Amino acid sequence: MAILERRDTGAIAHLHMNAPDRLNALSDEMLAALQEQCDALMQDRTIRAVILSGEGKAFCAGHDLKQMTAARQNEDGGKAAFKDLFDRCARFMQSLNKLPQPVIAQVHGIATAAGCQLVATCDMAVAAEGTRFGVNGVNIGLFCSTPMVALSRNIPRKQAFEMLTTGQFIDANRAQELGLVNRVVPVDQLESETRALAELIASKLGAAVKIGKEAFYNQIDLPLAEAYSYTGDVMVENMLHRDTEEGIAAFLEKRDPDWDQG
Repeated sequence: MAILERRDTGAIAHLHMNAPDRLNALSDEMLAALQEQCDALMQDRTIRAVILSGEGKAFCAGHDLKQMTAARQNEDGGKAAFKDLFDRCARFMQSLNKLPQPVIAQVHGIATAAGCQLVATCDMAVAAEGTRFGVNGVNIGLFCSTPMVALSRNIPRKQAFEMLTTGQFIDANRAQELGLVNRVVPVDQLESETRALAELIASKLGAAVKIGKEAFYNQIDLPLAEAYSYTGDVMVENMLHRDTEEGIAAFLEKRDPDWDQG
């Protein structure tokens, strides 16, 4: 079976990590498969929302420590391999943000280290009750510096720093309180609730969501005045879109819009 399965239903693509025996770790093979799908989705105009989930008892347990340990046998002690791994992982995480489609993490079990980074990187997350989140590398002597990038951009800095330095886990409800996940639902409703959110997003004008997602990430670290200047230009671009004109007209005329979602 494929290490990553893709199932498309209408305008929704569902990527399912399928390495339960390795807790869906971000191995070389998993990262390659995820990057391949990201590259394909970047060009896919038929898909307007993406769901990312994991098989087995965990969403994702982070990097594959067995592969990383094996790299220590290299002549340089693994330095080049480690640099390559973290570069590839960073490229994938940034690819998720650059996708025109919103990406929803469907999280259960545990999401640890780079797995927690993956949740934080996705645009939204729905978690099952009982899910646990951690950046626990410090417990084995490896500070989660790259997971920190996404985590510290999702939750308040003091809470992020506590998680990073103590290695302690938080539960799904605390993750929602801090802003790491959007919703917490019963385990037996995880798939249906995630799909309902994806379907709601997919029902919107894809071109507008694409413009908005790109602008969201571009403006978020800008100074206030620059952010308003930039997003004003984005709004102008959006207003000039043919389907936006139709959407506004339909609203004023109290009818459904006739959108070209191609």
